[in-house]
Amino acid sequence: MLATLLSACRQNEATVSLDKTAQSEVGMVSAAHPLAARAGQQMLQQGGNAADAAVASAFALSVVEPSMSGLGGRQQIIIRLPDGSIRGIDATSQAPIAYDTAQVTNDNRYGYHVIGIPGVVAGLTKLLDEYGTLPLETVMAPAIAYAENGFRMLPMQARRHELAADQLKLFEGSRQYFLEDDSTAYDEGDLLVQKDLSNTLKMIAKGGRDAFYTGPIAEKIAADMQANGGLVTLEDLANYQALDAKIVEGTYRDDYELHGLWMPSYGAITISILQALDRFPLSEMYGPNWAALHNQAIALAYEHRRRQRQGDSIALRLTSQEFADSLAAAITLRTDENKQTGMLHDMPESWKAQIGHTTHLSTADSSGMMIALTQSLGPNFGSKVATPDLGFVYAVTLGRYLGIYEAGQRASSHISPFIVTHNGEPFLVLGAAGGSRIVTAITSVTSRVIDHQMSLADALAAPRVHPVEDSIYLETHPGEGWKDEVVEALEEQGYNLKEIDDIARFGRVHAIYYDQETKQWIGAADPDWEGSAAGQ
Repeated sequence: MLATLLSACRQNEATVSLDKTAQSEVGMVSAAHPLAARAGQQMLQQGGNAADAAVASAFALSVVEPSMSGLGGRQQIIIRLPDGSIRGIDATSQAPIAYDTAQVTNDNRYGYHVIGIPGVVAGLTKLLDEYGTLPLETVMAPAIAYAENGFRMLPMQARRHELAADQLKLFEGSRQYFLEDDSTAYDEGDLLVQKDLSNTLKMIAKGGRDAFYTGPIAEKIAADMQANGGLVTLEDLANYQALDAKIVEGTYRDDYELHGLWMPSYGAITISILQALDRFPLSEMYGPNWAALHNQAIALAYEHRRRQRQGDSIALRLTSQEFADSLAAAITLRTDENKQTGMLHDMPESWKAQIGHTTHLSTADSSGMMIALTQSLGPNFGSKVATPDLGFVYAVTLGRYLGIYEAGQRASSHISPFIVTHNGEPFLVLGAAGGSRIVTAITSVTSRVIDHQMSLADALAAPRVHPVEDSIYLETHPGEGWKDEVVEALEEQGYNLKEIDDIARFGRVHAIYYDQETKQWIGAADPDWEGSAAGQ
């Protein structure tokens, strides 16, 4: 059966869509790579649902975006079921039992000692088992074909290989899988074939999650860790479980419902920002006022990120209307020394990283099921370590990149897959890549769609802001950046500004909007990235 599926995937690769937008009455996929969007689209065409499409697309991203996510990474998923109920899956990476925080140093940010227990395979198989309709072999067939036959390197992926080459060459598996024979990086247009990764995927397709966590893959992971100073053991892998995630909810503009995931996701912070913005007439605000207001709401909410570690009880506080009132009361559209909002100091590295290396996909189908799925390795190529014979790199979990965690704890990050409903009906499903800019990008797009009634494509293209220390970072690259008159107006109001003219520095959003009048799913991929949208 698997051989037949692989043949069908090879025949369909020529029809891959590069469209940034698409629409369909039946179903939609928006993902950070055209081949991943195509993988999800194929599942919809075979009669699968949004969960089948999401699993296929996510496995495909693990192959075609190996610097951003993979089988050794972490993942968060939020699901709207056809009956309107909201579910979530927490498959983030976890600190091994042998981890000792007393030994944490800042000496190195990659290598075996930063590797935790991977969650992606557990998360994807849980999503398929509980909400999908197609067999695992079917949904994994596109990813296996991309690994076995190879795919052409896109420009940004080639650049990420180049940036990580010096670290990748230090580890046998990584050097073998992600660099040329002379240890140089692959170039744009080169064919990247990953035979060992294909074999690993085939074992998972036949053996399910057990093949990864208790079977031959687990044995190779544990042996490699033991031989090279890693902490993950067979016991750690066998005990790992993808969990049901706690849902956090809020409201916006009276008739919109906000749905996110509680820790280790940042759904509560995302909701708190939007509910603070809800106190202002954003439909009447554009340019400098919109930018200044949005920036301050983000900065004020971000000051409460550490409070999330206090436990589940704080979730209700951060998503309450009273908390939104307190944030809104601290916002002013005119600044002085006492009102200049900034960011906390002594932050984990991931909170202030200039570029976040993560990936996101969104799917939807005619039943009203919507799925937002974000997965990550942390920084570019994560730990930079790949186990020989397996073909994938591991995420950064331990050390100080994400903060300090105790043995057995799960790593939190700004990952925030998100769903917005309108009077209980499907409206918007989205998420982003980009480290601390993930939340920024989600709140920006949500406001643009609802408050400014922009099309989804225009909302993704509209310029964004992000607070860093005592400054407003402004997206000013040619094409979609803030115009000179907006920059000048903000300067006149007394704000400290830093113009960022590089692309893809303010989050990369992949989203789907449901037009309740036309009954159309409209998908859009971030114009700053290499992804695409594909409908059935």
